[in-house]
Amino acid sequence: MCGVCGEIRVDGARASAATVERMADAMAARGPDGAGVVARGPMAFGHRRLKIIDLSEKAAQPFVDTALGLTIAFNGCIYNYPELRTELEAEGCRFASTGDTEVILKAWSVWGEASVDRLLGMFAFALHDVNTGRTAFVRDRFGVKPLYLAASPSSIRFASTLPALVAAGDLDTSIDPVALHHYMTWHAVVPAPRTLLKGVRKLPPATIRTVEADGATSERVYWKPDFSRSPEDAARPFEEWRDMTLESLRTAVRRRMVADVPVGVLLSGGVDSSLIVGLLAEEGQQGLATYSIGFEAAHGEKGDEFVYSDLIAQHYATNHTKMMIPSSEMRENLPHAIAAMSEPMVSYDNIGFFLLSREVAKTIKVVQSGQGADEVFAGYHWYPKMTDSNDPVSDYAAAFFDRSHTRLAGHLNPEHLADRDESLAFVQAHFDAPGADDPVDKALRIDTNVMLVDDPVKRVDNMTMAWGLEARVPFLDHELVELAARIPARHKLSYGGKGVLKEAARKVIPADVIDRPKGYFPVPALKYLDGPYLEMARDALNAPAARERGLFRRDYLDSLFAAPAEHITPLRGSELWQVALLEMWLQTQGV
Repeated sequence: MCGVCGEIRVDGARASAATVERMADAMAARGPDGAGVVARGPMAFGHRRLKIIDLSEKAAQPFVDTALGLTIAFNGCIYNYPELRTELEAEGCRFASTGDTEVILKAWSVWGEASVDRLLGMFAFALHDVNTGRTAFVRDRFGVKPLYLAASPSSIRFASTLPALVAAGDLDTSIDPVALHHYMTWHAVVPAPRTLLKGVRKLPPATIRTVEADGATSERVYWKPDFSRSPEDAARPFEEWRDMTLESLRTAVRRRMVADVPVGVLLSGGVDSSLIVGLLAEEGQQGLATYSIGFEAAHGEKGDEFVYSDLIAQHYATNHTKMMIPSSEMRENLPHAIAAMSEPMVSYDNIGFFLLSREVAKTIKVVQSGQGADEVFAGYHWYPKMTDSNDPVSDYAAAFFDRSHTRLAGHLNPEHLADRDESLAFVQAHFDAPGADDPVDKALRIDTNVMLVDDPVKRVDNMTMAWGLEARVPFLDHELVELAARIPARHKLSYGGKGVLKEAARKVIPADVIDRPKGYFPVPALKYLDGPYLEMARDALNAPAARERGLFRRDYLDSLFAAPAEHITPLRGSELWQVALLEMWLQTQGV
């Protein structure tokens, strides 16, 4: 887990090592254990290293194999790299390191693009071939690892974070109206390839983009989820699905134990993270480090779920750490959490993950986390509403979207409003694509492969990497997700949602955690903006930069300031926090 960056010139000029160094310096938190820049002609790659596998300098990056003419900058972890290494050695490959980075490079030399299909893990990398001048950019199947791109007629720059590209300069930082439409409509989800800045794009998940020496570009999606199912799968009894799910999850958790440092767990107290702890205990892991966080109550709403995380920690005798964060400390750190965002994210639990990661990183470098289970196994409240829907797109939008296109026109100034309902059109196109006929499957597919990528997964990557902490997500093991896609929706929706997973969990963890009401990462103070948080929002939206940018209508902002609690989205989010966060992020990045 690290930070990668670089520049590829397509105009015949030499790449700028100084520019790449600026980008790498902007990502220092992602890789506190080392840094490097390799520049050769039109190519310059940079890297910030977090030592997880092969802690020696032999695995330092960017990694260059002069015999093959290949250079790679890689962020992530390949869980099956030992098996791949054995195969490659049988093909005659010889290795200078014992890590996973060199395995990717050698695999590419032997199998070409087809090597990506063999990779089990989370990854984003750039690979340059000096012999052809060709550069490949690759991102994992669920976009667990980010990769941002800024293209111009003369060059292509890339980085693990958007702010690193801003630090490089020479960038169009004007607001993309389509991306702004998504942000304001789709609960801050901005699907790839767009970002809020016109000059920055992100490589979509499961994508290989090839750039030739002259700048010609081609792109291939190497993996797609398939929600179609055979007659045998349709008839398979619930109990078989339950057992298959448990075995697949066992494999996913076991894979994510690979490391040359200890692996802990972010334990919220919910079914998902508790199940990970239970499966690690079954694997024989002793003295497992687990971590939980809580916040002060506000407006009568409890700010922690320690009763459940304590239950699991005691049941498995983990080395458990729980943190209660006072409101003053949360307020003090909010600007730092916002600065750590590659893109603005409205979920209240960003600050929770940020502060939790700060404490966890003091004692450990790698954790497993439960993100993805709700999207993969149908745990959210809108999935049952999709059953037998006659209008899946409208029903999905009614449950998820923060506002309609018509309402948005009353919130944005006209010059920033997209010409059409871009968000609804995106969902319509996604729902119309083949491979998912059931309305629930359509919703699960878009949530797993779009919403999850650009909300929960991005949130966890940004907040953990702000402190040099690697987070692994076993529920996004692609083989587990492929299995879940085959399970009929009725089985996933049973038992109040996530039925198959809950019943699998009964074979591992205490029932009290499974039968509890569904919880979320509670941060009550940000749900009810008042006092210093209201002033923070007011200051951001009244700042000269905000007034000059002019994204939002003043009458809309005045109505938000007058009664913040009266402007709540269908997902129970604060409209004021949404617009204020966007401005705070833009101002923090100097945009």
